[in-house]
Amino acid sequence: MTDETFIPKIAGELSINPHQVQAIAGLLAEGSTIPFIARYRKEATGSLDEVVVTAVRDRLDQLREIEDTRTMILGSLEKHGHLTDELRGKVLAADTLAVLNDIYLPFKPKRRTRATIAREKGLEPLAMLILDQTGIDPAAAATEFIDPEKGVDSAEDALAGARDIIAELVNENEQARARIRELFFTKAVVACRVAKGKEEAGAKYRDYFDWSEPLTGVPSHRMLAMRRGENEDILILRILPDEAEAVALLEGLFVKGQGGDSRQVVDAVGDAYKRLLSRSMETEARLAAKQKADAEAIRVFAENLRQLLLSPPLGAKRIMGMDPGFRTGCKVVCLDRQGKLLHNDTVYPLMSEKKAEEEAKKIRLL
Repeated sequence: MTDETFIPKIAGELSINPHQVQAIAGLLAEGSTIPFIARYRKEATGSLDEVVVTAVRDRLDQLREIEDTRTMILGSLEKHGHLTDELRGKVLAADTLAVLNDIYLPFKPKRRTRATIAREKGLEPLAMLILDQTGIDPAAAATEFIDPEKGVDSAEDALAGARDIIAELVNENEQARARIRELFFTKAVVACRVAKGKEEAGAKYRDYFDWSEPLTGVPSHRMLAMRRGENEDILILRILPDEAEAVALLEGLFVKGQGGDSRQVVDAVGDAYKRLLSRSMETEARLAAKQKADAEAIRVFAENLRQLLLSPPLGAKRIMGMDPGFRTGCKVVCLDRQGKLLHNDTVYPLMSEKKAEEEAKKIRLL
């Protein structure tokens, strides 16, 4: 997929014309900077400002990253013999990196985990038997998998390995990850506390020594302050939803009964959340919270700077300002003593000598 396919999508998202996106993409490809595009290529972009140009650039980069990841995943799946028509369709339909990574996770080459070790011990059939929850006695079934040579010395060892496999399956399940991700992003709580023995050294962070609030309502300055405290080893920051609610959500997806095999699944689901899912989802939530806080901090800084730059540089005086230009003309503005706009115009003093005289007369009249 090329940039051409991204253009209509970006244009729709930003409510601008496709030819404007096309022009910006072309100028960026030529190495033009955002200030240059916004200032000197207005005729190509339709006078889009640097905010919109930046948004186009960032979205282009994001879509390219998604497409590169999609290509990598399809290549890996095909190389290892996992690619089916159904799986290809799911990969092609995914529109975010998170969804792509969730699809790929079960097939992704892994380091040795507790589940892979259990599989090496031949415990995967037991795990699948338990996960089916047909009412078997798991302890009795586990005795058939005892093998001291493989490190399975008892039925409990076999059941522990089977639970590890089930926990990994839960962690890699697309629906489970999507539901837990939604729970994190809608109901997670930011909890902050002081690290042991850091009370005196971290006095400037005392407001956050015992602090908690919903993730959705954390102001950018507070999130950035807590992250600074964490980076300085003063604060311990966690972003988590209610554990009982998260585990109950997963149990609703995987637990089918109340027998002994279902109780094993309950234990595996709890382990999957605490050991695997909560960690990866907390990482995602932390990254998203940081990006949101950074964007808001930049917006506030830009607005404050804008107000500073718009303040009268010479005090209460009437001002005429000129922004020079050749093809697009020179922009002229007149402000009163309070900085309010009195008049604005565009003059073209460089077109010809006669035109220069006419424009000079116009400026003198202002």
